[in-house]
Amino acid sequence: MGKLVGGLALLSLALSMVLGFVRADVDPLALRTMVALLIAAGLPAAGGVWLLARHFGVGRRIEGRREELRRDTLEAEILRMAGRHDGRLTAVEVAGELAVPTTTAEELLNELMAREMADIEITDSGLLVYTFPDVRHLSEKESARGLLES
Repeated sequence: MGKLVGGLALLSLALSMVLGFVRADVDPLALRTMVALLIAAGLPAAGGVWLLARHFGVGRRIEGRREELRRDTLEAEILRMAGRHDGRLTAVEVAGELAVPTTTAEELLNELMAREMADIEITDSGLLVYTFPDVRHLSEKESARGLLES
């Protein structure tokens, strides 16, 4: 609530400063008048807008969208990697190639698995291998035919 009140107060101050400059008997095109107006009205206006933006969560939405875009980019890179590795990846390979922590690589791979884009297999030694069936069968796309064709 403080950001809302502070933002509105700063915008009111900026407005009153602009009105004062308009009513004053000064040369509006003089450099010193413009600088004074920028300092006296521009700075409070900028501060008010910033406080109101923080109050209404603009920064959180942008940060949330940035994180979503980052994850989407990493997932796309994982799918490209899967194409280069015959549709089979481990978390260590993903972490090493994308320069992310192994836990992040595992989270991303598990999200792809939850969305049924990947399956998981285990080796005799206990290594988890994520397989991407669609990626493994991309070479068959040239032989695709219509659904109603025999």
